[in-house]
Amino acid sequence: MMLFAAICMSATAAHAPKGGSSPQEIYIGQFATLAVEEMYRSGIPASITLAQGLLESRYGLSELAVKGNNHFGIKCHNNWKGGRMYYDDDRRGECFRKYPSPEQSYRDHSDFLRYRDRYKFLFDYKITDYKAWAYGLKKAGYATDPAYPKKLISLIEEYDLHEYDRKPASFARSDRKAKASSQNKAMTKEEKRAAKAAAKAAREVAGNLSEELPQSPTMIEEVRPLTEVQRQDFHFNMSREVYSQNGVAFVYASEGDTYRSLAATYNLFPREILKFNDVKDADAPVPGTKVYLRAKKKQTSKGLEKHVMEEGETMRDIAQRYGVKLSNLYKMNGMSEGDVPREGDIIKLRK
Repeated sequence: MMLFAAICMSATAAHAPKGGSSPQEIYIGQFATLAVEEMYRSGIPASITLAQGLLESRYGLSELAVKGNNHFGIKCHNNWKGGRMYYDDDRRGECFRKYPSPEQSYRDHSDFLRYRDRYKFLFDYKITDYKAWAYGLKKAGYATDPAYPKKLISLIEEYDLHEYDRKPASFARSDRKAKASSQNKAMTKEEKRAAKAAAKAAREVAGNLSEELPQSPTMIEEVRPLTEVQRQDFHFNMSREVYSQNGVAFVYASEGDTYRSLAATYNLFPREILKFNDVKDADAPVPGTKVYLRAKKKQTSKGLEKHVMEEGETMRDIAQRYGVKLSNLYKMNGMSEGDVPREGDIIKLRK
């Protein structure tokens, strides 16, 4: 079981009457903005994030949350290089992730779901369908508790958390500015100067990246058929469906296809199609795999920054999946050609 043992508490017992300042309502007030921000960054419903945080951290009062800022009971796993805490869960002395702040716990939770293949199907659900997400998490193996989905749904409906799934991006921005303004009024002149200098340094480190939230949730991957206009621009054969991944045209290989036959169909030299697909010989592609008809990109589009390696995957598999040149993947990740990553390793898809 991946989650901290606290998830086994009864969600019903944790409920408190609405209208008061219960621990649950205090928690929601503290982290609703952050959940909405993560919704627009990752595509995970704010209601699901809040319900999981409430349940797994015992509304922020568990020892793991208080001492380690770990609100989702995420264990270390092989690729974790941050702080650690040790607790008895499925086994004695299991390793759990420790974060500098709750914000980093929330972000790591989003990335944990967003970049692992077993959770990919969740992002096909509507962002307002919290019930599908709750049961989907159980199906994907996020928790072993058979009542886990019902506990999440109960929390969402008890505290109307589903209302946050419809909040606009401006909700998070305005709330963040209001909190910053309130904190700023209580600061001394010296503290304000120090905060201003720290903010400036952070912007420089981040390369002056904008903090604006996207206007709609980012999908994990986006594969779409080319329009007729696009196909005409590429002079592609109209008898076969052509798709786009990362802005690069490709087809799915069929039985009997070879790289040479596909090159002839799409007016390419054999050496071109081999180069586009990072292969060195003209063996037939496996039916159902992607065969790119143009050079892949140097990196993925913004919003899709990394991939967590699954068992048996190779760097070429990742290059083909995301439409990124294999040589660039090696370079971005400080690897030499032929290096084989391990299961759980994080592969950067953007600089």
